[in-house]
Order: sequence, then C-alpha cells, then structure tokens
Amino acid sequence: MFKNHIKIAWRSLKRQPFFTFLNIFGLAIGMAGVILITLYIRNELSHDKMFADADRIHRINADVKFGGDAAKSAETAAPMAAVLENDFSQVEMATRIRNLGGVLIRKSDAKENTKELHTAFADDNIFKMFGLDLLVGDTETALKEPNTLILTKTAALKHFGVNNAVGQKVLLDNNDTYTVTGVIDDLPKNSLLRNHSVFMAMSGYEDAQQNEWGSHNYFTFIKLIPSVQIEDFQAPLQSIVGDYLIPWVQQIYPGITEEGFTATGNYVKYYSIPLTDIHLYSEARVELSSNGSIQNIYILFFIGLFLILLASVNFMNLSTAYSLKRAKEVGIRKTLGSNKSGLVRQFLTESGLISFLSLLVAFTIALIAMPFFNDLAGTAIQIPFTNFVFWIVLLLATLALSLFAGWYPAFFMSRFIPVKVLKGLGKSSVGGGNIRNSLVVFQFAISVFLIVGTLVVFKQLDYIQSKELGFSKEQILLIEDFYGAGEKSQSIKRQMESLAQVESATISSFLPTPSSRSDYTFFKEGFSDQEDAVNMQRWLVDHDYLKTLDIKLKAGRGFKKERVNDSTAIIINETAATLFGMSPEEALGVRVSSDLGDEDGTFYTVIGVVENFHFKTLRENIGALSFRLGNSTGNMALKINTANISSTITSIENIWQKSVPEQPLVYSFMEDSFNTTYQAEQRLGRIFMVFTILSIFIACLGLFGLAAFNAEKRTKEIGVRKVLGASVGQISYRLTLDFLKLVGIAIFISLPLGWYAMNKWLEDFSYRIEIGWWVLVLAGAFAIAIAIITVSYQSIKAAIVNPVKSLRSE
Repeated sequence: MFKNHIKIAWRSLKRQPFFTFLNIFGLAIGMAGVILITLYIRNELSHDKMFADADRIHRINADVKFGGDAAKSAETAAPMAAVLENDFSQVEMATRIRNLGGVLIRKSDAKENTKELHTAFADDNIFKMFGLDLLVGDTETALKEPNTLILTKTAALKHFGVNNAVGQKVLLDNNDTYTVTGVIDDLPKNSLLRNHSVFMAMSGYEDAQQNEWGSHNYFTFIKLIPSVQIEDFQAPLQSIVGDYLIPWVQQIYPGITEEGFTATGNYVKYYSIPLTDIHLYSEARVELSSNGSIQNIYILFFIGLFLILLASVNFMNLSTAYSLKRAKEVGIRKTLGSNKSGLVRQFLTESGLISFLSLLVAFTIALIAMPFFNDLAGTAIQIPFTNFVFWIVLLLATLALSLFAGWYPAFFMSRFIPVKVLKGLGKSSVGGGNIRNSLVVFQFAISVFLIVGTLVVFKQLDYIQSKELGFSKEQILLIEDFYGAGEKSQSIKRQMESLAQVESATISSFLPTPSSRSDYTFFKEGFSDQEDAVNMQRWLVDHDYLKTLDIKLKAGRGFKKERVNDSTAIIINETAATLFGMSPEEALGVRVSSDLGDEDGTFYTVIGVVENFHFKTLRENIGALSFRLGNSTGNMALKINTANISSTITSIENIWQKSVPEQPLVYSFMEDSFNTTYQAEQRLGRIFMVFTILSIFIACLGLFGLAAFNAEKRTKEIGVRKVLGASVGQISYRLTLDFLKLVGIAIFISLPLGWYAMNKWLEDFSYRIEIGWWVLVLAGAFAIAIAIITVSYQSIKAAIVNPVKSLRSE
C-alpha cells in the first residue's frame, strides 16, 4: 500500500511541475536556513566543552565599583590563585593566564621579526587544568622555568618545524630571550584559547609574584573537587574581600574598613562563572578571546523557527490552492470506496515526498551557502558528515516537518463531499478560509517584525558610524608595534612629520579605539577617604597627542615641550572633573595623586580639561580619563591630509625600511580599528537582512499560492462581473484588496512587537537611537508594496480571462 501511495504521489507531483517547484523550493529555502542556523547554534553551545573535566572548571570574576566607576572584570589579582588553592578545601587546583596581546618574535640568529598576535603568560599547571597534551615536550616541566615558552603547532611550523622547536632560542620584542620547551596542538576554534599561539612561563613574570590586590590583570581558573557543588563555594569566596583585599588596602589607607567601604556604595564582589558559560553569558569588559552572546543565540533560534514555520505555512497555502484541481479526484476516490484515513495517508505521503525532496535541495543550498554564512556570522562551521546522530536528527526532523506541514492539506482535502465536488460545486463549497487567512497574517506578521529589526539594527550602526565621538578617526594611520623602533622612535617620528602628506604624529600605546587600558585611583590633594576617590584611566602620551587626534580642550591648555614642569602635569576629561566635584575651570591648578599607582606619591597639577570623547564603546557611558606625559611606544598615529593614501603609505614604508629594516611595517587605519569594536552588531545586522529577505521571499510564495487559490475559487464571479461591465482594473483592485486587509492585520500585530523587541535590544547601548515612527511606517509600507506586487500578477491574470471561458469552466 505504501508503495502505491508513493507511486501516486510521484505521478501527482509530475503532473503539476510549477506547483511542485514552488513547494519544494519554498520548503528547501526554509530548511537550508534552519540547517545553517542549527549548526551555528550547536557550535556556539559547544564552546569549551572539549576540555577535560570542563564541568568542574570555573573562572573567578570580579564586579568592582570604586571611585565613581563600576566594572565587570574577568580578571582578578595576581595572588588570587594561591589563596584559592591554600584556603579553600573545595578547590582542587587553580591556574592563571595573563594576556599579553601581540609580540614580535624571531629566532635568536634571525634578523627579521614576525608578529604573533595573541600571546599570554601561563602557570605551569595549565596543561593539567585543561587536560592538554604536548605534541613535543613534557607537560610536567614545560613552563616551570623562567624565560621558557611553548608554541602551538602552527606557530612552531612557521618558525622552526614541530620536531625541531624544543630547545630553540627566540627573542621577544627585541629584548627578552626565551627557550622553547614544548609544542602544543592548535587549540580548537570553539575554545576560549583558540587564538593564542604562544604561552610563556608565568614564573618569569615579575608582576605575577607580587602580593598586589589592587590590580586585576589575571584570568584565574579553578577546578573544584568532584563532590563540591558550585553553590557551596560562592559564599565563602566573598570572604577574600575581608581577609585579603581590605587588609592590603589598609597598608596604604589605614582608615578604610570593609564596613565603611560598602557603606559608601562601593563594592568588590567575587564570584565564579562556569567555563562552559563564558562564551555566551560573560558580561566582562575584557576576555581572552571574543565572546558570543546568548541574546544572539535566542535571536537566531527564533529566526530559524520563523523560517521553518513560514516555509510550512507556504506549503499549506500552496497545497490548499492546488486542492481545487484535485477535488474531483477525491470525489471519485471516495465514490470508489476510499475512506478518509486512506486519503489522509495518501496526501501525507505526498507531503513526505515533497519534504524529503526539499531536504536534498536544502542540503545542496546549505553546502553552497556555508562559506558565505561563515563569513556573514564570523564563524567556521562545517557539516558533520561523519556524525551519525546528525543524520538521524535531520531525517527525523524532516519527517516531523512533513507531518506538520502536510496535516492541514491532508485533512482539508479528505473532507471534500463527493456529491458536491462531482457536481462541480467544489470550488464554492471548499472551506477553511479563516485558517488560510490566518496563515497569511502569520507569515506577514513575522516578515514585518524582521523588517523592523533589520531597519533598527542598521539605523543603530549608522548612528554609531556617524556620531560625533569627540576625536578624529578619519585619515588617522596607525603604525602598530612601534616599540620595535627602539631608540630610533623619535627620529622616525620627525621624518614622518616632515612628509608633506602628514599633518602631525603622536606616539602612545593608548588610543580611543581598542588598545591599552590602565585604571588608577586618584585623590585630590588633602583628601584620602575612600568617598573622595576617583577611579579613572591614566594614559601616557606625548606632546602631540591631543593635536593629532583633534581632541578639544574645554579649559586650560595642552602639554608644551618648552615647559619643563609639564612632566608633573596632568590633563583630565570633563567626567573626571565632575567626579572630583569641580567644573572644568575650577579643576585647573588642582593637584591630584595616585598612591595606588605611583609608589613615590607624586602630585600632578591639572593644566587642562578636555571635552568628553568616546574612548569606550557606545554601549558604555564616558568614564573618567587622564593624560600624562610618558614613554608609551605601542603605536604611532599619523594624521594624513591627502586623498592619495597609497603614495603616502609608500613614503612611510620607505622611511620605516631605512630606519628599522629588521622590523615589518604593520599599519591600519583608526576607522577600521573603530569598526571592529562593533563587529557583533554588524554581523547581526547582516544576518537580519539576509534572513529577512528569505522570510519575505517565502511569505510571497505563500501569498502567491493563496492568490491563485482565491482566483481559482472566484472564477465564475469574475466572469459575471466582466459580463456586467467591470474593468480589469476594478476586478484586480477587488481581488488585491482582500489580501491587503490581511497584510494590514499582520502589520497591526507585528509593529508593536517589533518596536518592543528592538527597544530591549537597544538597552545594551548607553548611546542609542530612538525608534522613530518613520521606521514603523517604512516597514509597513514595504510589506504592503511586496504584497501588492505578489498578488497583482494573479489578480490581473484572472481579470483578463475571457468571461465566456470563465463561465463555461463551471
């Protein structure tokens, strides 16, 4: 019997190639989108689960509020790991990672440096913590000795080869000689260590040995003993504040007590986050590698759900539209003895056949689209061909989809009354209009919702791009790793400034785009109580920094080379002046110090106050910031005044090659560096746009099918109207108006939902757009225009039919 159902289903599909194509293609588009989204979500949820005992590994985070600044930190103090191991019986072991960023590296006998972008110091028990094995070397000794390091396989191949790496000497940043003691396999792309290629021994890092509780620079991981629940560890963890942090602060400020500290609204809250939650749930400012967002996972999940629902609804509408042509077939089958259940099985078989054919097409589309999707989402997912579970789930999901999409057409057609459809009354007696109309409303409600989301995301991105940031990011060329120039840095700067295309140049590791950050606690002279503290950034810059980046002064002056006393001068921003309780003018001449950051307790005189500018992302409020003269040589920023960028870069390269031929020139533009800060939003915007287009396309197929159904059902009415003198335009208008009413209902439902959802998304930004009425109007107008274009073809096609033919068709 099943074989007979398959044979009949296949013949039926072949008799209606256009209908079959629309159904298969519509389902395939939805299924392909769901396959890609599911693989992406699966990859995101798998982060860091490959490590041994991952369920027992946690990272210690710290929420800190002090000196007017609140921050969520993934890093803690250097002595934290030792305290956790020694004082807490729940902890089996603890390890630290200190992110260093990029370093220049070369073999001891080589002349030219290459750059490793992601490096870190690590404790020697990192291998045991994460269950990592070395390809070459001994995990017990690899990072025990100072000035030793291990390389990933890729890094080792680049410099020495895997088997020849151990024992080799390398020079880091032209200063420190290290010995390679091991090679580790490249870390998985879905791990928090995925980008790191060099791990150096923490035992050789002096800062890591200090009992310094005031600086949070170390990612601290713990592994709990098997019998311990994390809930039993959280409360004791907070005791570190009273037992260690406050006593350390009292050495500098004896008046501070834990009760007094919290009474003023300040706090330090230590807590743990599971290793496997870091990628999606961490809210920390700085991470070992870029994280995802559970919000984006939810968004993609619902987009995938919407796509498959739209595709199913589209299938239902097209099937019911086609059912009119099969009404007599159903009547004859029932007359010849077919029962309702047999007809349902037949039509469900057809649905299943279409679904599995759609799966083949969807799989082909997914394979072709995967490179583009990976580029779109910034990931590297692949179809797991060898995963048996994947194929089982895919087939079961397809079967479930065929039942879900096919049940309504199957039961709808099986209810036809033989005596009516055989007499030619089928078209007037077929019901289900309310359900079909509801499905169209559902389709367009989802489409309009996604249109609103796309418009808001792109409007926010445009706002970010065009907002006045308070500094110049256009035409600013950054030379990275400028410290590699060593003693020649000032000579190179003078040569760069002599170029006609260069307006000015500055040397600093600190930039308003992603770069070094340095928090310190400052007090006004004569004040030392904790409520008087101001926590602010301290950036070391040169005399030309403000001029090069076009940072405006609100009061006072900038640094001047001829003023020797400027070595003890400081410039602050408006936020810092406000936190000190002063206006910009009142702040001039005030002396401040940072005993926590400067061992000699030097006082610095405020000589200028700059206008607030966005040195953090627009997700955060502008914090307190200060500038001091200092030797910070991480980057050189050049302000270019020409449109001929290639010629300027050539001139810069010539100067660089003559001065430091052993050092590669690595440059970028500040605007590009700024844009990378918002990659997540840009990707979300592109994903929204692509899947919105797909949802609209699928919805249009469904509307096209319903328009065909409606025109088929009203053939006789149209013929009568034409005989009585109705024009093509009048008939088309009446047929189109019915669908515009449905689209109007969809718009009425979806616009408030879209407005609410996108306002929730915008709450992540301290600086954001307001969703104007025009966004909602544009989304609605776009949906109406699409509906008119889709329906008009079927409406006009029905209206131009000869009325004689229409009336005879009955």
